[in-house]
Amino acid sequence: MEKSYKELLNNITTFIFDVDGVLTDSSVHITSTGEMLRIMNIRDGYAMKAALESGYNICIISGGNNEGIRIRLKNLGLNDIHLASPDKVATFKEYIQLYNINADQVLYMGDDIPDYHVMQLVGLPVCPQDASPEIKAISKYISHKKGGKGAVREIIEQVMKVQGKWHLYYNGKHD
Repeated sequence: MEKSYKELLNNITTFIFDVDGVLTDSSVHITSTGEMLRIMNIRDGYAMKAALESGYNICIISGGNNEGIRIRLKNLGLNDIHLASPDKVATFKEYIQLYNINADQVLYMGDDIPDYHVMQLVGLPVCPQDASPEIKAISKYISHKKGGKGAVREIIEQVMKVQGKWHLYYNGKHD
């Protein structure tokens, strides 16, 4: 019998997120100089910082490349930021090998076709509410939140609560 996604939350040690459509709402604001601006959710950032401080691994794998995104993620404490990744599966395999992570302990949140193949390799593939139908079809959990609108916070909080770490973090006992 296949485990429910709630049962799989207990095994998660590592979060991997796509950027566009997951950490952002997929919108790109283009300035008159051609610069592409994205909007990220502050609560998603808070949850990623909480997860890092609680000992979870967080990795970003994105096909897009935006220096503003890299700066924002670095400021949250993330070190494993793979932007302009031409092959997400290869990047994923290198990452888990480097840190000796079991793929069954990985939660990957993606939203569109470039995430499809890597999501098939992880223990818990999840997606935002507004993901493509193909991604929804292979996800073991579909967030009630849209990409860039708190989906990352929602899934991190669920994992940390199931593992008894959100309450500890919330009460300031995360030293």
